[in-house]
Amino acid sequence: MPEIKYWVGFNIVQQIGPVRVRRLLSHFGDLATAWHASPVELQSIGLNRRAIENLLSTRNRIDLDAEMEKIERAGVQVLTVESPGYPLRLQHIKHPPHVLYVKGTILPQDEWAVAVVGTRRATTYGKEITRRIAGNLARNGVTVVSGLARGIDSHAHRAALEAGGRTIAVLGCGIDIVYPSENARLARDIADHGALVSEYCLGTKPEGKNFPPRNRIISGMSLGTLVTEAGLRSGALITSDYALEQGRETFAVPGSIFKSTCAGTNRLIQQGEAKLVTNVGNILEELNLSTISQHVEVQEIIPSNSTESDLLRYITAEPIHIDELGRATGLPIPQVSSVLTMMELKGMVRQVGGMNYILAREAPVRYVID
Repeated sequence: MPEIKYWVGFNIVQQIGPVRVRRLLSHFGDLATAWHASPVELQSIGLNRRAIENLLSTRNRIDLDAEMEKIERAGVQVLTVESPGYPLRLQHIKHPPHVLYVKGTILPQDEWAVAVVGTRRATTYGKEITRRIAGNLARNGVTVVSGLARGIDSHAHRAALEAGGRTIAVLGCGIDIVYPSENARLARDIADHGALVSEYCLGTKPEGKNFPPRNRIISGMSLGTLVTEAGLRSGALITSDYALEQGRETFAVPGSIFKSTCAGTNRLIQQGEAKLVTNVGNILEELNLSTISQHVEVQEIIPSNSTESDLLRYITAEPIHIDELGRATGLPIPQVSSVLTMMELKGMVRQVGGMNYILAREAPVRYVID
């Protein structure tokens, strides 16, 4: 597509977004003609002085062929809203991004996607429920979409990768910049088993103003959006708002009424803006992603001795500290520690930090994707 460099050019110009690009296309027929149009012509279709000045400045400053070479060297693919590989669901939102920069691959199967988002200050509860649901979505062939942020987003991506599934990260900066920087390895893994996606040109810094628009892409690429843990001011609620505006399903995991990090998710449920979710089956059924009702595959945790049996009476999906286990069972801490180590090796329990333990297994609901 020889004209693609002009799409990239207009994407660099400040004050010319998707709405104005559509207006330019409608008037000029193609963006190559629009790129070289005179100020008088541009003014005649309603572009304001600031937008015209920005376009003229960018035309003088940017070598579009050199820009395309830079994109190619970065291993990035450019999709326009007219490209065959552009995500179909995203095309149908209000003001879809006219350009997407992609590192990795977007496949037809990624149309079956669910966004999983939440707070950057995730608790152990939030991390664990995200790991379980995002992992089970991936195991059922659903692509997990999130924003590569700290906290819930990162855990959602990792859970999908660990489950052998696909995941897509939508960035609020140029695709050549990883933010936060500690997610560099995760970003590489996502590009290898899915895609990094951004509407921002290479070199764009991760400024705060970029993230709300980014969130419309997360929800727009997805059949539905799940918020697993979020406070009242969490950016994840912006994503759920976009999902509602786009006519997509919204889901939320209930949390403790005593934790501020759960206040946002609880309010979504209370106000009827999101459907309550306790397991992956709730999502798959609501989105009609199964061809059979459900097959419950129970992996029993069978203790091999009385000490394991005693400990399992108190270990649940909620973290419990080793000291509390010692007090509850009346067993000495060294013995509790030794037995927990063996149980962890058997895959019966997991340590979730700070010597807190949870059950490692649940009875997963397994579905076949339609």
